[in-house]
Order: sequence, then structure tokens, then C-alpha cells
Amino acid sequence: MPAAKSAFADLKGVTYADSPLAALDGADALAVVTEWKEFRSPDFQAIRARLKTPAVFDGRNLYDPEEMKRAGLEYYPIGRAVARSSG
Repeated sequence: MPAAKSAFADLKGVTYADSPLAALDGADALAVVTEWKEFRSPDFQAIRARLKTPAVFDGRNLYDPEEMKRAGLEYYPIGRAVARSSG
């Protein structure tokens, strides 16, 4: 993260988190824009607990829509059908 902090030092309003889950604290939604291995099998319950709105926008189609629905997450995959939780 030191390289990112240095590269974006001039940008106002940029904040950094200690972990991917910590970055979700109080966020309105999660946008997935990478296929990095560490994001392929997240703890969906922990994600849901940290988001203000349980919404995930998946630009890489990493997750199964039915699994997301069971986890209580509104799932918006790019190029696939939307899965919404029933509760």
C-alpha cells in the first residue's frame, strides 16, 4: 500500500483500509472489478454485515447468483441475470 499512498498523495478524500473487509465498513455497495485470487471466495456473510445496503456489483462475474441470493445479497453481475435476496 505504500506505493498507492505515494501515487495518490495529491488526491483529496482518498482513504485507505487495512483489509478488503475493512474497506466495506459503512460502504453503500461493493463493486468487484478484479479477478485477483483473494477475492474469489470471500465471506459473503461478513460482506453483508459491513455494507449499508447489501448490494454487490460484479464486473468480473466471479460469483454464483444463487449463492449470493442465499447470502442475502443483491447481486448485479455484468452480462448475467440479477439475483436479489427475498429478505
